[in-house]
Amino acid sequence: MKHLLCLSQWTGEEINETLKLAEKLKYENKNGIRHNHLLKGKSLGLIFSKSSTRTRVSFEVGMFQLGGYSMFLSSNDIQLGRGETVSDTAKTLSRYLDGIMIRTYKQSDVEELAACGNIPIINGLTDSQHPCQILADLQTIKEYKGKLQGMKLAYVGDGNNVANSLLIGCAKVGMNISVATPKGYECDEVSIRLAKESATKTGAVVTTCYDSHEAVNNADVIYTDTWVSMGMESEKEQRQKTFMPYQVNKLLMQKAKEDAIFMHCLPAYRGLEVTEDVIDGPQSVVFEEAENRLHAQKAVLVKLMG
Repeated sequence: MKHLLCLSQWTGEEINETLKLAEKLKYENKNGIRHNHLLKGKSLGLIFSKSSTRTRVSFEVGMFQLGGYSMFLSSNDIQLGRGETVSDTAKTLSRYLDGIMIRTYKQSDVEELAACGNIPIINGLTDSQHPCQILADLQTIKEYKGKLQGMKLAYVGDGNNVANSLLIGCAKVGMNISVATPKGYECDEVSIRLAKESATKTGAVVTTCYDSHEAVNNADVIYTDTWVSMGMESEKEQRQKTFMPYQVNKLLMQKAKEDAIFMHCLPAYRGLEVTEDVIDGPQSVVFEEAENRLHAQKAVLVKLMG
């Protein structure tokens, strides 16, 4: 049984195959070729402990375009939110559904859901990983740069779930990645180790540092994310003060290659992690990146449920 829990569990070849399928689905859909036969009659449960705009809409539209059916399940809709075990939930939902996408807090819950059920599980986001986002990111980079191997991505900001998954995903496909965070906000050690292990096989260079200017030097892509993730509202004031030196602005963009692109997984807070002139400027590809959530996830759905 194949799942998408963390990109470390996929090979570089599997990632690249998924990206090729995503590109094909996107191109054909824009040219009037429909794919509503690929998952005809298949059902996907969407479990949300954390709310989302892009994740919910892209999965629901994706299943519709593939001919399947999706069912939104908030923590208020199922007994998992009232204390039923993950194991019992997995075993029960496996009797009804053909797949589950879950967006929740603990990575261990996603892993347990996969271990106890007998249908594909897709990690829509946890506190430590965000593999669906990174597949869309890689698709976007390939569209704009023509390749992934040897490209350099610089991530600046909070060492969060997106940064963790970027480390692993980039290393898997042979992309160089440099991550700059403030001290105390580094990526988790497991993700760094997994990325470096993959890098030894693909030739990628994985570096972490505390200097944003060092990280973005000669970069093809500059990437950032919100400084205050969901559930961190009480830390907002302190985080804004700590992260302000890591803001992506025109000065920082000038340290990268002249044709560098700017990426952000959204939602973005202009004037904080990125200035308005960058995110709304000619180097920004954030809305193409957001659109590619749909196409990359459709490819994942076909790969796992088709």
